[in-house]
This record gives sequence, structure tokens and C-alpha cells, in this order.
Amino acid sequence: METHSGTYSLIVSSSRRVSEGFWPLLQVELWTPDTDFLQLLTATLLFPRILLFVPFICFKMMLILLGVLILHLIILILLIVSTAASAWKVGGDASTDLWHNCMASNGGVHCKSASNEDWIQAVQALMILAVLFCLFSLIAFLYQLFKMVKGGRFYFTAIFQILSSLFVMCAAIIYTVMSPDDAMAYGYAYVLAWVSFPLCLISGLIYIVLRKKE
Repeated sequence: METHSGTYSLIVSSSRRVSEGFWPLLQVELWTPDTDFLQLLTATLLFPRILLFVPFICFKMMLILLGVLILHLIILILLIVSTAASAWKVGGDASTDLWHNCMASNGGVHCKSASNEDWIQAVQALMILAVLFCLFSLIAFLYQLFKMVKGGRFYFTAIFQILSSLFVMCAAIIYTVMSPDDAMAYGYAYVLAWVSFPLCLISGLIYIVLRKKE
């Protein structure tokens, strides 16, 4: 019996280490000469099942992290396009963004700088802050993903992302209230700003509840 005890001990102890890492409900004691045959058989049969369960857990966590990262990249792209695109208001041959007012005439496009009013400058600053904080949030997420202790939460990343959502919300509200009433309709850049607000907020809340796998 002593000849095989080393092999049984390796099987059972390996089962215990895997189960403690991925399935806390499964607790298997180490082999001792007093261990009965039923306990040894249970551990031996359980070991291959746990090994099959481990890749599933790892694959699931990889999908979650990949989904969160893709969502963050989509939000960042939406914010950049919304800030830079010349389509906050469109009408006929004219279009307006946060930086220029453009008019198509004589086969070309003529643009002039946007007004220097305080409200448009506030919208410009808020949209730039939204883009920067979303970018900082992405960098913080990647840093915490590799450097943060296991079991920690992404609170630092979440703070940046939620602040970014608040900035873009304030910018869209100010533009809606303060932009002059004319025949021009709101363009796709304006719509993207409103779309990015809830997505950014949801992303920040996901970071709050997300925990680095132990």
C-alpha cells in the first residue's frame, strides 16, 4: 500500500488545488494511510471532471474581458467621431460642428470658425475631457488587468469612465439648450454624443462590479 500512496497523494492533492481555485464547493482531503477507499475513489473520479471544467471557466472569463474591452473601444471611437465630425447640425448645403460652420457653394466647401460664445467653448471643453477620460480609463483598465492584485475591483477605471459619461452628457445638454433655433436639423455627430453617454455609463458600472479572477 505504501508503494501507491505517493501516486494517490499526487492525484488527490492536485484535485484539491484545482477545486479550490475554480470550484470552492469541492474540497478533497489529502491522502493518508487512514483515508478510506471511498474518499480516494471520489477524488480520483473528480479530478478529470475538474480538469474539463477549468478551460470552460478560463474561456468564459476571456470572453467577458474581451467584451468589456470591445465595448470600451467602441465608446472611445464614438466620442472621437462625435467631437471631430462636422455634423452636429445639418441643413441643405450647410453643416455645423463644434469647431467650424461650413457651407457648400460653387462646387466647393467654405468653412469659418465657430462662434466664440461661452456655451460653445464649454461644449468643446467637455467633449475633449470626455475623450481624454475615456482614453485614461482604457489605459487604467489595461494596467490594472495585469498589475492589480487578484480579487481586486476596477474602481479606478470605473471612476474615469463614469466621469467621461458625465462630461459628454453635460456637453450634449448644453448644446441642445443653447444652440440657436434655425431650420437646420441635428446631425449624426450630435446623435453619437447622446448614444455614447449611456454606453459610457454602463461601461463604468460594469467596471465597478467586475472583479479580477482569483
